[in-house]
Amino acid sequence: MGLMLFPGDDDVASPDVSWSYTGFSMFRKWLAQAEGFTLTEMNGFGGERQWRSVSTTLAPLLNHPDDDGPDLTPAQCAAMLPRLEAILDQRQSDDSDPVIRRRIEDVRESITVLRFCVDKDVELIFG
Repeated sequence: MGLMLFPGDDDVASPDVSWSYTGFSMFRKWLAQAEGFTLTEMNGFGGERQWRSVSTTLAPLLNHPDDDGPDLTPAQCAAMLPRLEAILDQRQSDDSDPVIRRRIEDVRESITVLRFCVDKDVELIFG
C-alpha cells in the first residue's frame, strides 16, 4: 500500500507520483529540512510548533494528511512550483548519495504532476 498524487482529470494516462507511506514521510521530512525546519517539531507530526510560524509555499504539501483531506487547488500547485524547482536546482549536484538521488527524483516527478495540474486547471488529489 502507498500513496499517489495525481491530477483530478479522470485520465489514467496523466502523470502521477507515488510512494510508500514511509517514503512519502521521508520525502516530506527532507523538504521540510530544505525549508529550514524539522517536520517532527510541527503540530500534527508529533511536535507543538504551529504551522503559522513557518513561512513556506510548500505548506499545503507538507501539512496535508497522507491520503485524506482536501485536494490541492491549481493555484496552490502553481504557488509550490517555483520553490520545488529551486530545490531541484540547488540539490542536483548532490546526486552522489542514493538517498538524495531518490529525493531529487521525487521532486522532479512532483514538479511534473503539479505543472500538469496547473496547465490543465485541475486539482491535485491525494489517494
